[in-house]
Amino acid sequence: MCLISLRLVSLALIAAMVAPPAIPGQLPTKAPQRVAPTLPPASLKSTAPDLKLTVRVYNYGQTPSSVLAEAEREASRILGEAGLKSAWLDCPIVPSADIPQNPCPEPIEAADVRLRILSVPVRNSLHDTAYGFAIAPALASVYSESVLRFARNDEGEFEASIVLGCAIAHEIGHLLLGSNSHSVSGVMCAHWERKHIRQALMGAMLFSPAEAKLIQAEMRRRMTS
Repeated sequence: MCLISLRLVSLALIAAMVAPPAIPGQLPTKAPQRVAPTLPPASLKSTAPDLKLTVRVYNYGQTPSSVLAEAEREASRILGEAGLKSAWLDCPIVPSADIPQNPCPEPIEAADVRLRILSVPVRNSLHDTAYGFAIAPALASVYSESVLRFARNDEGEFEASIVLGCAIAHEIGHLLLGSNSHSVSGVMCAHWERKHIRQALMGAMLFSPAEAKLIQAEMRRRMTS
């Protein structure tokens, strides 16, 4: 018993010698606590989930469905980068008994646009490009054969649908930005060259940040008008 008491006294004396002297009026400090590191927030794309564009597709040029579907996916991605969601409806060119319910009823909604896929250019009084034209507020036309021929002249057919998707996004861009909305770069560039195919394959044919803001503003206007 005495040995235990002496050992406890010795330990108390050692603790008193090691402990730093107390400062009058200062509260005892606590041992520092480990704080979990705060991870930086993930970079978020400037999207507007309430903005949705519905594209009614009329395949007059009879472009293969697999090519057109891939082109629609690419155009949807480009529009998504600009802050728009998009839905794509394959509309019948003529009424058919095989389609009991028309997926594209009339009239169209304010947030809908029509997209015509034409095989060859048509004569019109509009200042169009070699790959299509747009009539505000809701009709875009793309010359699929011209676009696909341009793509195939480069490195192969595997990229044709991607370039067609860029052309679709370009003409829809005119509907939302206006006819005089060509740019020196990006998907709204007026004259496409070989370098633009390479940019398309890298996913770099996009709307600029300024164009994206204008597109979102126009969609909000249409949805609230």
